[in-house]
Amino acid sequence: MSEDLSWGRSTVETSCPLDCPDACSLAVSVEQGKVTKIDGSRRHEITNGFICAKVRGFAGRVYGPDRLQFPQIRTGPKGKGQFKRASWNEALGVIASRIDEVRTRSGAEAILPFCYGGSNGLLTQESVDARFFRRLGASRLARTVCAAPTGAAALGLYGKMAGVAYADYPAARLIVLWGVNPSASGIHLVPYVRQAQRAGATLIVVDPRRTALARQADLHIAPRPGTDLPVALALHRYLFEHGLADETFLRDHATGVAELRAAAAPWTIAKAAAVAGLEPETLEQFARLYATLSPALIRCGWGLERNRNGGHAAMAVLGLPTVAGKFGVRGGGYSMSNSGAWRLNNADWIGLDPAPTRTVNMNQLGDALLTLKDPKVEVLFVYNANPVATIPDQNAVVRGLEREDLFTVVFEQVRTDTVPYADVVLPATTFLEHYDLNRSYGGHAMLLVKPVIEPIGESRPNVDVFSDLEVRLGLSDGPTEDETEALFHVARRLPGTAGETVLADGVAIPPGGAHPIQFVDVHPHTSDGKVHLFPTDVPTLAPNGLYSYQEDPATGDHPLALISPASEKTISSTLAELRTRPAVLHMNAGDAVARGVETGDAVRVFNALGEVHCLVEVSDGVREGTVSLAKGLWRRSSFNQSTATALAPATLSDLGGGACFNDARVEVAKIVAASWEGKPLAVFVPDKVPLQ
Repeated sequence: MSEDLSWGRSTVETSCPLDCPDACSLAVSVEQGKVTKIDGSRRHEITNGFICAKVRGFAGRVYGPDRLQFPQIRTGPKGKGQFKRASWNEALGVIASRIDEVRTRSGAEAILPFCYGGSNGLLTQESVDARFFRRLGASRLARTVCAAPTGAAALGLYGKMAGVAYADYPAARLIVLWGVNPSASGIHLVPYVRQAQRAGATLIVVDPRRTALARQADLHIAPRPGTDLPVALALHRYLFEHGLADETFLRDHATGVAELRAAAAPWTIAKAAAVAGLEPETLEQFARLYATLSPALIRCGWGLERNRNGGHAAMAVLGLPTVAGKFGVRGGGYSMSNSGAWRLNNADWIGLDPAPTRTVNMNQLGDALLTLKDPKVEVLFVYNANPVATIPDQNAVVRGLEREDLFTVVFEQVRTDTVPYADVVLPATTFLEHYDLNRSYGGHAMLLVKPVIEPIGESRPNVDVFSDLEVRLGLSDGPTEDETEALFHVARRLPGTAGETVLADGVAIPPGGAHPIQFVDVHPHTSDGKVHLFPTDVPTLAPNGLYSYQEDPATGDHPLALISPASEKTISSTLAELRTRPAVLHMNAGDAVARGVETGDAVRVFNALGEVHCLVEVSDGVREGTVSLAKGLWRRSSFNQSTATALAPATLSDLGGGACFNDARVEVAKIVAASWEGKPLAVFVPDKVPLQ
């Protein structure tokens, strides 16, 4: 830290824990106790001094009009957002009393914590909070809204082996970006990809949209949503059929080879291309390039998992470097999430195994609140999450939250779409106001998050609040634990000297190093150290077993596939409160002409679950038969207070019980008249509306 005490100015080094692979190191300028600038530092090599616009503008959340600054207790009907101010003692007293009452009357399984840790580190998620709910004996939450299918695939095949580092991308001669758009989520990968291209690397992008990198790619593969599995299996068949599989590597380092070969056998290039809506020649070119160019690197993202075939698709994609023998060289292999490089087990610092209580899948929250019995959910504790904006079947979620016999706590930084349904609202600190330890899952580092300003208003960190509740409910014999105690408690349990290093230097590297070569520096963490290409111990929901393809759920009434990709404006729903313009549906020209729709029109996007009213942009940015509406929008961004999650089914993916957002099938129709913030939509000139 450098300080000018005479002017009350300082620059504080911290890091960003928001749900992005990059985990940037930050240099935050503070003047008179207020954040004046957020910039990138060079402490973490991936950051290299620059950061995304999202985090650069994060002070808009810290000081914005939606910021929660004191506890509140509901005074009006649920959903109306009518509250009175309360003290922390009063609010926590009400919460503890209701939890104790429900626990005594109906059992602790009637209490459901609802959280997701994407934008949180090791302290703010799965530390004192997990200990509290485990000691309580509450129902468990399957936190599978993101990364569960891909995580299950990576665990089954490789035991979550660490992947290729960003800095090694320029060594690749072929880079495949599959279901990932780093220009919107993970911008620090982009310079490395471009550096590789300048050095002669071939770039292939697999995405139903023409993203910025897809436009710059040598080959853009735009499959129908949900068809990545047959595309990847066709590549496997091509490798086996043309003698391009690395039989020596497979013999020495893999199991399940024959079973994978059999699963891929039906998927000829022609058949897969027909199912995926591709030209066979294009798919064959993809197969040929991957087979012949080395080092070859696949960056597997999370876009391909968000459907009924997502887990098996990820398995098939991640299996390609094993079959083709692409490991053992710098720039060769795959990368996805590198959080497993630390080999951490949160039981080491929680000290308790999960109680053998029932598990509720977070993607089916609406159904759980409306139909779950023996016992029904009577207390819902929401933190680190905004389920109204992010969970499938939005309308069912809202109906569940409207139950008068449901006691809901929302512990949150800002007034999200979920807050109006709370009985008690608690104000939470942002990452600029508390300590945390953050794993980079794009890089290979652990970073220290530390407060740069005092908490705004009466906001408190997670550790303090859950420790306080433990004491109030008689779950702890000691005094309340503060976050600095929790920080040192967790840091001491990091491998080797990493804990000491991260506290002293702000960043530490895992045992495998910052730039591991797969099958040289790191190896599979499976039981036998081999790649399990056909991992029979992975539970699957696919009716015909591993690698079986489930057909498109489109119908004649709802023929269009709706996808909801990450945007350049938000991290999931975080920061969506800062949007000031209506939401926009992106639509292919062929689909638009067939429906009499033009850019700037207001449209109704609908299916049996609900409907969204928004603007439309017609372009070549998305393939025909597919429409796109950004992930994480708040209800205020549409004309009818609904977002893409209102159209997403609460069905589960084939592996991991993940969300199937991209299985939403819809129809689109033009709206004759619409209004925005009480004004006729005609006040907006279409070419002046940012179409994001």
